[in-house]
Amino acid sequence: MIAEPAANTITRPYRGLSLQDVDIPLTARAIGTLLRQREIYRRTAFIVLRNNGETALVAVRPEDPASLFSPVAELRVLSGPATTAWIDEPSADVSNASALAAAALARQRDGVLAYVVQGLFEHVNFIWRPAPLTIRVTEVVPPHPPKLLAMAQQAVDYDEDLPPVTLVLDSVDVRQLMADHSAPHYLLPCRGSGVAAGYEVSFLDCHPAYHPDWLLIGCDRSVQFHEHFYGAQPRRVDLCPRARAARQPGERLLTKCCLLERDIQVDGATAVVPWGANLDEVRSALRALCGIPPAASPQAAPYRPAGTAPDTGP
Repeated sequence: MIAEPAANTITRPYRGLSLQDVDIPLTARAIGTLLRQREIYRRTAFIVLRNNGETALVAVRPEDPASLFSPVAELRVLSGPATTAWIDEPSADVSNASALAAAALARQRDGVLAYVVQGLFEHVNFIWRPAPLTIRVTEVVPPHPPKLLAMAQQAVDYDEDLPPVTLVLDSVDVRQLMADHSAPHYLLPCRGSGVAAGYEVSFLDCHPAYHPDWLLIGCDRSVQFHEHFYGAQPRRVDLCPRARAARQPGERLLTKCCLLERDIQVDGATAVVPWGANLDEVRSALRALCGIPPAASPQAAPYRPAGTAPDTGP
């Protein structure tokens, strides 16, 4: 028996969904009669039926998955017109669960189970009971948007294996730390901190002349640099996003740490990337937080003489 989908189910890949216009009433009886008279493509797992502006979603299983087409062995009408919404969202990448969830939740209606989205290139997919996972991104600002948040959004927009994800910024604001800790002179880790106006500020990465009265707004690595440059420990306010994250356990959390120089570290619901993380590391961290194995490394295609066809079928 075909089971009801779990929340956030989409068709993966979306070629497994067939869209068909029909002239029958979209009732379970009429749909069953129609589809049992038809063959379906071996990759088809879901069928969206449309009639006069109404939409229904059906799960199907082919009788012989090895044949290109075969009769329907089993079907289940998952959602009829009363619980299925059709959405035109030309900017949505329908291969991406987060894009589907965003389109659905922007037009959410009580009682709707399945949101069918026609998006980019007029391709179609659905999402069942959208309920995005929230991942908090703890990062230093300015700049706005902070780099880690922007990279995480890029990975979410790209990775088709991820469930729908909502990223929420948890900012460590350098300006607020300065306002909360008055000092005649501040020492910030680098010019990328983006704060200077209205304050007496030096930047540690420029190795400025020593000021005995400055206050370092920085992390443990900044302290190490200070000790190396000046042979003394500074007064300091910690801005380490990883340290902040450790004080707020329980949620899925993505952050970074300059003591981690490569790869990622995952501790329960917290994933840490290096301060200079690349997109692959951020993507791996998000996959770990969502319980998805690391993405397979791309491999070169095997050599085939010119004019020969691949071994696998569609």
